[in-house]
Amino acid sequence: MRFSRMATMAVVVVVGAAGCAGRAPAPVAVVQAQDRYMDCPAILIEVQANNKRLQELASEEGWKTAQNVGAGVAGLFIWPLWFGMDFQGTAGKEAAAIQSRQQYLAVLAEQRHCGEPEQKAEEPKAKKKKVTAAAPPTKPTQHEEAAPTQAQAQ
Repeated sequence: MRFSRMATMAVVVVVGAAGCAGRAPAPVAVVQAQDRYMDCPAILIEVQANNKRLQELASEEGWKTAQNVGAGVAGLFIWPLWFGMDFQGTAGKEAAAIQSRQQYLAVLAEQRHCGEPEQKAEEPKAKKKKVTAAAPPTKPTQHEEAAPTQAQAQ
């Protein structure tokens, strides 16, 4: 009876430790249904969100590596800890999927001419006629008014 109780406890510990081994990868799809409706601001927002997620996954991957090293070393003394090691590489697989998605979004942004300055539709310039205005007539000064011209004198 004592042996079955110990065996049961060992199984519970092993199963419990295996549950901590890590989560299953959930990679993001490269092409998604809403992509055809995305405009440049939507693409930019998703790229920024993906960059943030990549940073989180890098941190998670570093933590998992440290956890695996700790479990491996401690497993030399307490062997059930080896079941707690993460061999799935979840963060790496998800990061690779996000990087593929980022490459796809870059191509999509290039196709939609995102990031280029908007070109205004220039109206065809009409040929303007060069108009030279004649000088406006000037008022005669008092001196000119007083002096009769030769045409007026005759």
